[in-house]
Amino acid sequence: MTTHRHGVIWRALEAIGLSGALARWDESPYWFRRAVAPVLIAAIVIGLAWLAGVPPSLALLIMLAITYALYVMPRRWRRVVMPATALALAIAYPLYLDKLFAIPVFKSFPTMDTMVVMAIFTLMAIGLNIVVGYAGLLDLGYVAFYALGAYGAAWFASNHFSQVDIDVASIGRIEGVAGIHISIWAVLLIAAFIAAFAGVLIGLPTLRLRGDYLAIVTLGFGEILPQIARNGDEEGLGFNLTNGPPGINPIDPPGFGSFLGDIGLPANFLLEQGTYVNFPNLIYWGAIGLVLITVFCSLRLRDSRLGRAWIAIREDETAAAAMGVPLMRTKTWAYACGAFFGGAAGAWFATFNQGVFPDNFFFNLSVFILCMVILGGMGNVWGVIVGACFLVYLDKEGLSNIASWFNENVLPCDPVAANPSNAVSAGCVNAPLLAFGIYGTIIVLVMLFRPQGMFPEERRKLEFEHGVRDEPLYDIQHDEHLETEPH
Repeated sequence: MTTHRHGVIWRALEAIGLSGALARWDESPYWFRRAVAPVLIAAIVIGLAWLAGVPPSLALLIMLAITYALYVMPRRWRRVVMPATALALAIAYPLYLDKLFAIPVFKSFPTMDTMVVMAIFTLMAIGLNIVVGYAGLLDLGYVAFYALGAYGAAWFASNHFSQVDIDVASIGRIEGVAGIHISIWAVLLIAAFIAAFAGVLIGLPTLRLRGDYLAIVTLGFGEILPQIARNGDEEGLGFNLTNGPPGINPIDPPGFGSFLGDIGLPANFLLEQGTYVNFPNLIYWGAIGLVLITVFCSLRLRDSRLGRAWIAIREDETAAAAMGVPLMRTKTWAYACGAFFGGAAGAWFATFNQGVFPDNFFFNLSVFILCMVILGGMGNVWGVIVGACFLVYLDKEGLSNIASWFNENVLPCDPVAANPSNAVSAGCVNAPLLAFGIYGTIIVLVMLFRPQGMFPEERRKLEFEHGVRDEPLYDIQHDEHLETEPH
């Protein structure tokens, strides 16, 4: 019986004369109970909202209907239909964004610019998940691969190297401007391989280290690359590699050119339909395509022989070496694969930003991406995606919207008298100045109450729930001897 779980509800029903309702409910079929309960809850919530003068919008009703359909669906179908539904909603997001409802406290849904950044950071988080979640290697310098990918796009799709004039199927090149101009689709691969090669170079001398020592060394590399970006001009290196603090811009936009443009594909993302407004939508759909490719590769790598070797190293490096796993080669592959996707994300961010600037590659970005992996659930691709989207939304819009709601509804303040340089001034809360404290609080709470992450990998979930027994072999043999010894 389930009286202990629904005591208050059923006692209230019995008080109004519905005695025996609990017994009849328990005797009803399981599918009926699963189908009726959420409908009753939704009806009560919608009714209360309507009485409060907030009628539900059509978009809210459609979202509730989709959620309900997924909830009542059999588990074997839901494992396929749920990702397909999420993908369809993500792809169609630009088409129904202006029809969505306001979210309590968070106010609005993400804008298209925020959605592009969410997709790009998701790409990086999945790449870092290969290093941290699969292989168990703590990498605090992942921003270096992101920077290399971005500068790779700047080197091969701009007028930076104006002393040469190379054009290979470029899009959006200004007539008469020299430099290296290669199609952005080829540049994505070039930048990704540059980052992967850097991952191999960084990994070879450092992957013999473990734990905290490896984290410190990767932290050093993560600090070196941004310094090179800031000082990589004539005064710093003797030749202009990164153009120093001004950065490199503009970068050629993506597009499919005139040949594929004739069949309906956008020839130039930046000038499609003659406006800039459509540019974020096209960049967003391109980023979604890159995320799909990355998810597919990540899942295939996880289930491959190499992926099983990564997981073996993560679980017990000594045991993996004893079973014949080549540690250095396997770890280097993890670094190279993670760096590859980080470089691709950096290149796509550069073409979206139409430029590369050193201020985009601070060390705290590496920590930010690591928080996405930890919050979502190390080793689980789907959890990492959720963690990345959630933290990027908080960073770009969520915290500001929450602070605005707080200042309007909880502690009304005078925004004119507030000082923007203070986190709390004239009663107003300035969320961006409190961002790192809020992120730290989120991570501490996750470590205390859900250390495996929001959506943990099945293996790690079992480890946290049931623990890992480490009983010496001698004790096992001794216990067996006592059990068989006659009393």
